[in-house]
Amino acid sequence: MRAVYQKYKPYYLESLKLAIPVIISNVGHTAVQMSDTIIVGHFAGTVSLAAVSTVNSLFMVPLVIGMGISYGLTPLIAQNNGRKNHKECGLLLSNSLFLNILSGIILFCGIYFGTMLLIGHLDQSREVVTEAKPYLFLLSLSLIPLLIFNTFKQFAEGLGFTKQAMMISIWGNLINILLGIIFVKGLFGIQPMGIRGVGYSTLIDRCLMAAVMGIYVFRSKNFKTYLTDFAIKNIDRLRGIQIMKIGAPVAMQYTFEISAFGGAALLVGTIGVVAQAAHQVTITMASMTYMMASGIGAAAAIKSGNYFGVSDHRNLRLAAISNYHIVLLFMSFTAVIFALGRHLLPWIITSDEEVITIASQLLIIAAFFQLFDGAQVVGLGVLRGMGDVNVPTVITFLAYWVIGLPVGYLLGIKFNLGVYGVWYGLVLGLGTASVLLFARFNVLSKSHKIKPAIPIVAKDQK
Repeated sequence: MRAVYQKYKPYYLESLKLAIPVIISNVGHTAVQMSDTIIVGHFAGTVSLAAVSTVNSLFMVPLVIGMGISYGLTPLIAQNNGRKNHKECGLLLSNSLFLNILSGIILFCGIYFGTMLLIGHLDQSREVVTEAKPYLFLLSLSLIPLLIFNTFKQFAEGLGFTKQAMMISIWGNLINILLGIIFVKGLFGIQPMGIRGVGYSTLIDRCLMAAVMGIYVFRSKNFKTYLTDFAIKNIDRLRGIQIMKIGAPVAMQYTFEISAFGGAALLVGTIGVVAQAAHQVTITMASMTYMMASGIGAAAAIKSGNYFGVSDHRNLRLAAISNYHIVLLFMSFTAVIFALGRHLLPWIITSDEEVITIASQLLIIAAFFQLFDGAQVVGLGVLRGMGDVNVPTVITFLAYWVIGLPVGYLLGIKFNLGVYGVWYGLVLGLGTASVLLFARFNVLSKSHKIKPAIPIVAKDQK
């Protein structure tokens, strides 16, 4: 054990230095939804809590599509930075910002004209749908500033600057919590808004975060060398395609996974409001640990991208394995917390005794899938840094939509295991994904089959 630690020690330290700020920043995205859930659970009631569950299950698909497209920037920035090709980084940022603003507008329109109509035909209770619609509209509008924030965040993180997005996320979430309580309860002379209040607080929070992150990138001396060619006139089709070749499959990976969890929430919604509220309590906590693990996955993508950019396969493999060690240790710790604290943790979100009873049992199941969840998110990160995104996309589809969700439907609905059966299917899907993604990394890292992408050179730069 000591020999293994000494072998990987430098890689542990490098990964943790990158990962910890990203973890805190990523948790910020989940903390927005968690704080909304807590505020609604305590101040608005069980029906509103079920409405939050419905909205989150529907909103997560367009959210991860947008976030996935923005993640296409980070491996390219990391690879070009590894090659000291600083000018290309600024050109990629120009194109990524344009793509993400366009994606945000398209996704908002898709939610407004599609999902707002769909929500009334999903076999959810009428009172839940009534509460959910205004919250879904405000949350979808906040997607545009969120993707702008994420563009600048992914650019900075691809260059190894991870602390600033962390600090902005912390302050943004404090503002979101304060405004949420004020708007929901109706403090300081403001009319109580109920569930709409957390929608307004989230929209304001994300607009502020986008503005501050953009100002930081443009004004910091750390990025002056990289931004010499940042301009609207430098938006071009070839770089857009290069970003989308990574971003689109990554968006599909997240979509297959998150939509499976969203589908699970809708399945649970057909069982009953109490089961749906308990599912929301548990998935909120599992999402928090997932976002922490995804910070480790982001660090894995950055380091594998750096080493892959200069074809250093030995260090790439060592760095990747070190991230697997870190995430498995961390998720083992969270699994123990879920198991031991299963009767206390639900109280953070709700005081409904029926909801707490079911959620405490679901937390035992959630404890089991912690290791699988951590391993699959690191596997995706490492392969993304290597530019391998197409096969992992197929793996995520098979794991969640061919295995996980159908098994959850059979066990939960057909065999009457209820919400527990749906969660058993999710565990099986995560386990399948983690094993197949590690096998894919193991084969590629030993065979060196994938080659780094060649930077695009526009005609006026030749």
